[in-house]
Amino acid sequence: MKWIPLESAEQISEIKQHEGYSIIFKHSTRCSISMMARRKFEMDWDQMPDSIPLYFLDLIKFREISGKVATDFQVHHESPQLLLIKEGECILDQSHGGISVEEALVMVQ
Repeated sequence: MKWIPLESAEQISEIKQHEGYSIIFKHSTRCSISMMARRKFEMDWDQMPDSIPLYFLDLIKFREISGKVATDFQVHHESPQLLLIKEGECILDQSHGGISVEEALVMVQ
């Protein structure tokens, strides 16, 4: 698996129009909790279907994109945060220690 850097509003539009599932992982490079959540997710991400694009949002570099994600997908901003998007709608919103590949997999099966 490989992260796709989320760096533009155009990418958010693409995610909203994508048929099927996408994942957005919002990460703060200054937060140890965010680093632990990322490591935990990456340890298990090989269980995710290859067809699900995995977007990585650096909250420090792209604050305005983070705000657009919260607005467009109607979620409260958290960090770290994992959003599972299906057909343009957020169907799962996880944050902090609650970020789980297993729970996301339940939603896609």
